Amino acid sequence: MPSFSEQLRHEAEPIWRRIFDHPFLKEIKDGTLPLETFQYYLAQDYLYLEGFGRTVAMALAKAPDSQTFEDLAHRVMTPVERPLHHKLFEAAGLTILDAESAVRSPVNTAYVDHMLQTVSLHGLGPAAAALLPCPWTYHLLKDEVGQSEHPLYGLWTSFYVQGLLEGSVEAWRGFVDQMAEDAGPTELEAMRQAFMTSSRYEFMFWEAAYNRQEWPV
Repeated sequence: MPSFSEQLRHEAEPIWRRIFDHPFLKEIKDGTLPLETFQYYLAQDYLYLEGFGRTVAMALAKAPDSQTFEDLAHRVMTPVERPLHHKLFEAAGLTILDAESAVRSPVNTAYVDHMLQTVSLHGLGPAAAALLPCPWTYHLLKDEVGQSEHPLYGLWTSFYVQGLLEGSVEAWRGFVDQMAEDAGPTELEAMRQAFMTSSRYEFMFWEAAYNRQEWPV
């Protein structure tokens, strides 16, 4: 029988297919994405990852035993994509101050709020399920998008092509599957909803970046 995380991925496949077919990623691959669009994305991603990190830190308090606590603590102290941001910012003509002073988009705000609300109101299972779609879909870019030959975008794709998120995906899938083993129907449904909602927000994040979404007022 497939693991619970595999079941979630199967259910989310139509959403993930929309992600991998998104014009943002197509234009990254062929090098035609406007630089301003990529700069917008980088700033929003930087702000998003802060929310992701805060959610992980809050999830630490939900660890059911000492081993899980240690495993989660390692995730808190492993900001895998931060070094990538510093390289990309310089290459894209941005600074950390540019990113920190950017306004978090409506979709970015909603996505981060969803993760924080999930970890606040539920246990580790739903929290891990809410966090998993981000590293998992990005990890799969190595197969779905591959290496770009563009000087800047190739720097971005190479991070995922090298499989540097593999450990993160394995860890979060492990938390999801571990928590699902003893979860009742209500908890499993909360995990499913959290995973599907985050998957939808992943698609919307690409859409918002491609259109450089701003607040209407």
